[in-house]
Amino acid sequence: MAAQFGRRLRRGATTTAVAAAAVAALSASQAPGAPQPGDQAAAGATPPGETAATGNSPYHTDLPPLTTPDKPGASVNLPVTGSAEAGIPASVLAAYKRAEQAVAGTDAACRLPWQLLAAIGKVESGQARGGKVDANGTTFSPILGPALNGQGFALIKDTDGGAYDGDSTHDRAVGPMQFIPSTWARWGQDGNGDGRKDPNNIYDAALAAGRYLCAGPRDLSLATDLDQAVLSYNHSTEYLRTVRSWFDYYKRGTHEVPDGTGVLPSVPGTGTLSPSPTPPAATTPPATSPPTTPPPATPPATTPPPATTPPATTPPPTEPTPPPTTPPTTPAPGKTLGSLENAGTGILTATAGEEFTERVKVRARNMLGAPLAKTPVTFALVGETDTRFAGGKSTVTLATGADGTVTAPALTAGEETGTFKVTAVAGTAKPRILTYDARVTARVADTIARTGDKDLIAAPGAEFADRIEIRTTYKGTGVADTAVTATMITDADTPAENDKGPYFKDANGEPVRTLDLMTGADGLLELPKIYADATAGTYELRLTTASGATLTIELKIAAPTAT
Repeated sequence: MAAQFGRRLRRGATTTAVAAAAVAALSASQAPGAPQPGDQAAAGATPPGETAATGNSPYHTDLPPLTTPDKPGASVNLPVTGSAEAGIPASVLAAYKRAEQAVAGTDAACRLPWQLLAAIGKVESGQARGGKVDANGTTFSPILGPALNGQGFALIKDTDGGAYDGDSTHDRAVGPMQFIPSTWARWGQDGNGDGRKDPNNIYDAALAAGRYLCAGPRDLSLATDLDQAVLSYNHSTEYLRTVRSWFDYYKRGTHEVPDGTGVLPSVPGTGTLSPSPTPPAATTPPATSPPTTPPPATPPATTPPPATTPPATTPPPTEPTPPPTTPPTTPAPGKTLGSLENAGTGILTATAGEEFTERVKVRARNMLGAPLAKTPVTFALVGETDTRFAGGKSTVTLATGADGTVTAPALTAGEETGTFKVTAVAGTAKPRILTYDARVTARVADTIARTGDKDLIAAPGAEFADRIEIRTTYKGTGVADTAVTATMITDADTPAENDKGPYFKDANGEPVRTLDLMTGADGLLELPKIYADATAGTYELRLTTASGATLTIELKIAAPTAT
């Protein structure tokens, strides 16, 4: 839980004595509120389904001075003249107070005091490393705890693909308030209104911590609820007492100091919390054993031990190995893929044989939320389809540009209609995947026309000698299986089915003047035979498709001309 703080950090012997006195005083003054060692299970109040917010990472154990910054009951907004330890960097202090107001607006019953956030921020990261944040409240470099790999810490395997902590093997606590990625995924907030939830931003982290501490029906004005809230942050009674000591200290008075000038913890956040002080201790006997071989009578017996002693000195070489192996797993957050998002792709649909008007466009961002250039993105077609990218490819890999975006090549629909998917994938350890639905629709005839142009004439009571053939097309390409309705119509302004003149015959040989037909291969259709009744005249045959294509053909019934 510390920021790149690999071990619990303590001051020298003098300060330790003072700290012990402060803890003793604190324990005496907080009778029912502060649980004693062994009580943390009973006091545990972690939100349902959560581990501790910080994954029980290590933290700073510096305690406040025994002299308070101001007497009890005095103002908590002192001028810039108080104790250095009571100074809180301006942006950090503003974030705590803003979080208090935001939580009060949505959960007034919780009664969250900003001094509690300040106490946790002090213990977790030394107030964002003394307030080293930019104008937006984001730390100049990420604050990362050690890898939670089970070696001296909890074992928490990677849950975010390294998006927040840059570690795709194990999780690490992140930011000024030291959230582990899985907790941030649920509780992360946008405290500064920039549209992003960044654990390395003090405004975002402070608001997230406030909402986390207020989980459930807690009333933090009650000592028991406050203790449970702190223990939910880190399951350690010692942690609770440390936070409590700073909470009490800040309640007595604080003052604002410029960003970057806050008091840092007494020991830098480096090193590893090692549960094995034994290997160094084991090296001491070998150092003293050679001098204990003075008796000349026993040289043969004492010579072998020195031979066995050197192996005991091998542990020291193993100690330096963790530091070198840890940094490589923490690539710079600004160069690490954090997310892949849609960058304005519209609806993907096209008619068979045509090019899609829309193209898939995505944007890659780093773990800080900024656009990430030179990120390979693979676009692929998934499902039963003969649609292809330009060049006849079904898979294409391209890199993002300076603005983090990349656009897939144009898609050309095949003849196979129906739906399929287009995926965009970036990253290897834990790929970021976007999936788009795409559809190819069948061609719909937009034109219907005769294949011949011969006049159609029949004598009364006879049949028309020439059969009519038509073709339905879409942009010049024949469209098979097009429904066509053929109707003998009147010549009125609003045409209706005629009751005289040319006609078709149904299966029983009865006259009909409307038929529903279907085109065949390449959109061709030969109409059934047409017959003439005894009424001479000029008539019209109207052919229509469901898409609105229309064709009108003239038919004449007339007696043969005498030669």
